[in-house]
Amino acid sequence: MASADQLINAFTTLLVTIDPPGLAPIFLGLTVGMSRGQRKQVALRGSIIAFIILAVFALFGSSVLGVLGISIGAFRIAGGLLLFWIAFEMVFEKRHDRKEKTSTAAITVDHIHNIAVFPLAIPLISGPGAISATILIAGSMQTSFERAQLIIVIGASLLLLFLALLIAERVDRFLGVTGRAILTRLLGVILAALATQFVVDGIKSAMNLVPAG
Repeated sequence: MASADQLINAFTTLLVTIDPPGLAPIFLGLTVGMSRGQRKQVALRGSIIAFIILAVFALFGSSVLGVLGISIGAFRIAGGLLLFWIAFEMVFEKRHDRKEKTSTAAITVDHIHNIAVFPLAIPLISGPGAISATILIAGSMQTSFERAQLIIVIGASLLLLFLALLIAERVDRFLGVTGRAILTRLLGVILAALATQFVVDGIKSAMNLVPAG
């Protein structure tokens, strides 16, 4: 059974990498002209697809790494560095700009027909950061019950995201430009600390200072 600290760490990491406050204004841009009911359908479908993607990586990500001959220690280092880069982008407001470019391109190409799948579910919700975080967290959870707990944590994170998307217009209006900037930077600093811990754990594992897993 996973400890409370592990579950809190997993929930925090996933929530920060998914970044509901940052996604809210982008979601509004993706769904311009849609009714409230249509936005709800897009948000629900995108959240469910993202949940399935992250759940699959939580269950089978470590096995895929094993087939490729990549140790959990090595992936923790690589994943931690990737998460640190995402944190850097959040602190210096690079990530929001990149996501806006991704969403704009998708609207032009797909004409909004499949935005729940692309770019909402992939890569805006279950992007490289969230997938890496999921595999990293799953690597420290060995038993089936612990993995089941992780799936519940993923579900809780995406439920919060879904609720945030439902009230995206009010959240965006409430936070404003200044509020979003402050919150994004704060979350970026938290993610940087979590990413550094992943790297430290990966180095320890790779050097056999602690058992891998």
